[in-house]
Amino acid sequence: MRILLIEDEHKIAQALKRGLEQESFAVDVLYNGRQGMARALRGRFDLLILDRMLPDIRDGLDICREVRKAGIHQPILILTARDRTSDRVEGLESGADDYLVKPFSFEELLARIRALLRRPNHNIGTVLKAGDLELYPEKFEVKRDGQMIALSHKEFALLEFLIRNANRILSKDQIIQHVWDFDADILPNTVEAFIASLRKKVDRPFKGKPMINTVRGFGYQLKSPA
Repeated sequence: MRILLIEDEHKIAQALKRGLEQESFAVDVLYNGRQGMARALRGRFDLLILDRMLPDIRDGLDICREVRKAGIHQPILILTARDRTSDRVEGLESGADDYLVKPFSFEELLARIRALLRRPNHNIGTVLKAGDLELYPEKFEVKRDGQMIALSHKEFALLEFLIRNANRILSKDQIIQHVWDFDADILPNTVEAFIASLRKKVDRPFKGKPMINTVRGFGYQLKSPA
């Protein structure tokens, strides 16, 4: 899952990026409002975390409003030092889904992120299933036919993206955009290598047809039995 973080305090932004990447999220960080708005309006993220106080924009909520005007419906979490009830109301009315007041613990931020991503429009639950394959986002666990499968953080993130988009054909570019952040120097053959590694762990040890398939000329597909 890919997160866009717009936060002008570099230490906070980098600390959040490191923590979220350890939880298998891909995190893009921008430090000013104008660049953040431009990136947010492209819509290539699963969650937006947005600081209200940005130096080059009147109010971070303007980004939230523009994103909603553009018809982008991904969850938005506002970070701010403003703790008045009127501030919270204004944030939610601007189109935000949640509002977290600084200072906060990373554990609370992570819990709120996971709660937002569990909402129905993201088709997220405590367990994601495709046939006998089960993935537990919050526990960082994968099982197939009841057997635990050990994955690296990036393998887990890739499999999560595939299973959330089961039966859809995903191009290498789509995979890169959602599994790696934009600072990563990723080549198409990197995706091939990770797909091959997943197949060794998710498909080969188990009977039946492979779940992770190559669609020549288009990309990859995780097939979920009807």
